[in-house]
Formats: sequence, structure tokens, C-alpha cells
Amino acid sequence: MIQPALIRKQRIIFSILLGLIILTFVIGMGMGYSSLSYDRLLPTILGQGTFKENFILFSIRLPRIIITLLAGMALALSGAILQGITRNDLADPGTIGINSGAGVAIAIFFLFFPIDVGSFVYFLPLVAFLGALLTACIIYLLSYKKGVGLQPVRLVLVGVGFSMALSGIMIVLISSAERQKVDFISKWLAGNIWGADWPFIWAMLPWLVILLPFTLYKANRLNLLGLSEPVAIGVGVSIEKERIVLLLTAVALAASAVSVTGGIAFIGLMAPHIAKALVGPRNQLFIPLSILIGGWLLLLADTIGRNIADPDGIPAGIMVSLIGAPYFMYLLLKK
Repeated sequence: MIQPALIRKQRIIFSILLGLIILTFVIGMGMGYSSLSYDRLLPTILGQGTFKENFILFSIRLPRIIITLLAGMALALSGAILQGITRNDLADPGTIGINSGAGVAIAIFFLFFPIDVGSFVYFLPLVAFLGALLTACIIYLLSYKKGVGLQPVRLVLVGVGFSMALSGIMIVLISSAERQKVDFISKWLAGNIWGADWPFIWAMLPWLVILLPFTLYKANRLNLLGLSEPVAIGVGVSIEKERIVLLLTAVALAASAVSVTGGIAFIGLMAPHIAKALVGPRNQLFIPLSILIGGWLLLLADTIGRNIADPDGIPAGIMVSLIGAPYFMYLLLKK
């Protein structure tokens, strides 16, 4: 049974995080290369803005802000699932190679397949999912030892090695490509929020709408998977079946995010850890907070990054890495 005081604490933190997201959302709508006066935000939202104000807000700012928020939420949830099924605090879709697998699949699709403008947006998450899934399966098989089960430390080491190898493959792929396509892949690698348009939101939203409630439904299973395998088996959990289902969920969430935001790491590592530090390791409590923290962190990183250097700014992936890499080293030394 969860203590009422802990539930109250979670709700208070949840409300504070919502407030931070709304505040960052509003600040982000006004800031940018073409600034929009804050006293004109509400009239513009209500349909009383000029053509320029409407274009800046509805065609440039809002799609980017919403896609960044959704991607951060998806990456955070994916990281929480991976840490649960592997019982490893260092697991994250970026650090264990899932993002890189999605990236290579996107690069191959973009460079060598005919692209239809109308369906390109909706194919990307599927292509990224297939690449990420293949990578996750290989990493899982190499990390699994018969009679012992999944080895968490080996999973991280294999994942990091795969991530580096796939990054090398990506460089080989773009070395002989057209300049325009090379620019796109380079922006993807840097974690530039490139899919900042309404169709990308509609392409990504269904993945979150379906998989977020599913993960919360599976929260108790994740609690049991976090225990030792004999205990989990003793209470009737089909370990391998649950792991595979949840791994597919984590891969789908990460793939849907990176297909429109590029190679962003560390959000899935940091957000679950911060949430656990606030309310403890029970998945029912920390997963909702982790989702909000992930969304807010990426939104904050992108808002800062696109405003500190004109005109294109600094990619959100680089901004996140400036914070996440030292945090990863801290966890590595601690664990």
C-alpha cells in the first residue's frame, strides 16, 4: 500500500512540474529569431493577430514547442521502462544504442529510397521503429546468458559499443551522399529539432496516446521485474514475456521521438532518476513525474539553445548532452 503522504507529495510535485512546463511553454512562444511580444500572445491565440504574428506563432513556434515536449516525454518514459526491465540505472535509449539504430534506419531510408512528400512524415516513425527494434534485439541477445538471464552491466557495455559502431556506419553512409541530404543527417546527429511542423505532431501523438496508458497499466509488472528473478517468478510473473513486451514499448517510444527530433540522448537517463529521487522507486509514483520532467528538460534545452546563438541556435541534443554527459559519469562512478 502506498502511503497517503507520499501520494500527496507526488501530486504537489506533479502540479509544480506542470507549472514549469506552462511557464517554459509561454516563454518559448515569445522568444526566438523573430520575437513576438508577450502582450500579443493571447490576442494572436484568439485569432486577433496580424498575418506575421499568426505565422510566427502557429507555423513556427507552437509546432516546435509541442513536438519537443512530446519527444521529451516519450524519451523519458522509454528510459524508465528500460531501467526497469534491465534493473540497470544507466540504461537509456541513447546510451545503449537504440537511438543510433533508429538513426541508421532513417539515414538508409532517406538516402536510398524514393520519398513521397505526403507519406514521408508518417513513414519515418515506422522506419525508425524497425531500425531501433533490430538493434534492441541484437543487444538483448548479446547481453543474455543462458541459465543466468539478462546481464545488466553487459547490456550497457554492448549498447555503448553498438552506439559507437552505428555512428560510424552513419558517417560512412553520408560520406558519398548529396550535400542537401548530408545536411539533414548532420542535423539529425546533432539532435536538431527538425520535424517542427503540425503533421509530425499528428504522426507522433498516437504512439504516446497508446503507449503511455499501457505503460502505466504495466507499472506493477515493472515493480516486480525490478526485484530479483526468483522473486518475480515466485509471484507468477512471466519474466521473458513481460520483458519483450515492455522492450517493444520502450523501442517504439524512443523511435517515435528521435524520428522527428534527431539523436537526443540522456533525457531517458536523467528524468527517471530525478523522479525516483523525489518520490521513490515505485513505478506508479515516479513514471508520471518522469514523463513531465523529460518533457520539461527537452523543452527547456531547446528554448535556451535556439535563443543563445543566432540565427539557427544550438541543437537541443547538444544542450542536453552538456548536462547529461557529466550526469552519466556521476552515475557510472556511483554505481
